[in-house]
Amino acid sequence: MKTLESIVISHPLVSTMKPEHLAQVCKNASEMEFKADEIIFRQGDPANRLFLIESGKVALEAHEEGKTVPIQTLGTDDILGWSWLFPPFSWNFQARALEPTRVIVLHGAHLLVTCEEDHDFGYELMKRISQLVITRLQATRHQLIAQKDNRK
Repeated sequence: MKTLESIVISHPLVSTMKPEHLAQVCKNASEMEFKADEIIFRQGDPANRLFLIESGKVALEAHEEGKTVPIQTLGTDDILGWSWLFPPFSWNFQARALEPTRVIVLHGAHLLVTCEEDHDFGYELMKRISQLVITRLQATRHQLIAQKDNRK
């Protein structure tokens, strides 16, 4: 049986980090499960966690003018949640489990403090999270273009 630590350090987000950085990532890590259609977090709520998806599928959605717009579907080995890194520390999207989903939860406050105390760790984490942000922005751009095309 795999331990929580072994699951965390094998995740693509962190698997190539230095051992001392991996130890920091594993501190305060926990597991959570969500049922199908359960909200993981809501757009605008306080953001304080980073989720490493172990299994299942998650819909990343935006809410505008009373409408829900799908942005991206995430699955095993994907990363969910980067809003804890940037003021005002609130979720930019809503996340909803599409099927039973299991995640590793990393606490944002711990990660932020560790980034401040160990700039090498912070740099490594920021490089990786920046890739996530770029991916989300591209997915949002594709959704906007698809909506525009559908209105023609």
